[in-house]
Amino acid sequence: MGWFQKLVPPKIKRREEGEDGKKVVPEGLWHKCPACQAVLYHSDLEKNNSVCPKCNYHHRITARTRIDLFLDAEERFEIGAEVQPVDTLKFKDSRKYSERLTAAQRDTGETDALVVMQGCVHGLPLVAAVFEFSFMGGSMGSVVGERFVRGVQIAIEQKIPFVCFTASGGARMQEGLLSLMQMAKTCAVLTRLSAEKLPFISVLTDPTMGGVSASFAFMGDVVIAEPGALIGFAGARVIQQTVRETLPEGFQRAEFLLEHGAIDMIIDRRQIREQIVTLLTLLTKNPAVIVANGQSA
Repeated sequence: MGWFQKLVPPKIKRREEGEDGKKVVPEGLWHKCPACQAVLYHSDLEKNNSVCPKCNYHHRITARTRIDLFLDAEERFEIGAEVQPVDTLKFKDSRKYSERLTAAQRDTGETDALVVMQGCVHGLPLVAAVFEFSFMGGSMGSVVGERFVRGVQIAIEQKIPFVCFTASGGARMQEGLLSLMQMAKTCAVLTRLSAEKLPFISVLTDPTMGGVSASFAFMGDVVIAEPGALIGFAGARVIQQTVRETLPEGFQRAEFLLEHGAIDMIIDRRQIREQIVTLLTLLTKNPAVIVANGQSA
């Protein structure tokens, strides 16, 4: 069985027989696309940046995966990792906030919902902030706001651009007003970035909702979205119950927002590196960067 063990990736859980005694296919080998229902090899999907090759559906990915796809492998430096969440309000709903934090940290391997990294894209230095949606729905609390601010401050000090990939359900209710304060805090530091004439590119991924969309997400010099991303403030059902009107189908999707001028462009995840480098070279008036295929970005 040595050859079989080499063939099957270690992440796949092997099960010889099911409860009924029948052979069971190893878990994790296949992935079913929720959009077109195509059954794909998990490894093939990962090689395609988690974009379905059949229908172009962009699957949600982790913050670390996105960083690996976006930044060059060398010269990375994480910002604000030492900032840790605190249950200041001793909040409790069906569970204690401290318990929710512990569970989220265990499940995701992250300490909070934002990872900020200084690095390069095709040799162009920048700071990238990436949301981890699996950590309490990517909700914005005090740690998210502080890490975001520290990332922008480093960008100002180093005179380099700032890029943010959002994936959030909004403000973190367990932190109350402290969470809502992050909306003003992040917008204020971006005003400083703008005053220094440094670019801020905002990339809206699925989903970008609530307080994040109502604050810094739409403050970018260029606002980009991934195909099919859900973007808005309140949920569709809440809006419909409020205005008591039938809403257009897909009115909170990236394509609808682009058609109505709310965002600047939609870019496929597989081209995001080259497109952002092109934009940054234009915004900073730097010489064009030569990418791997020999073409200028």
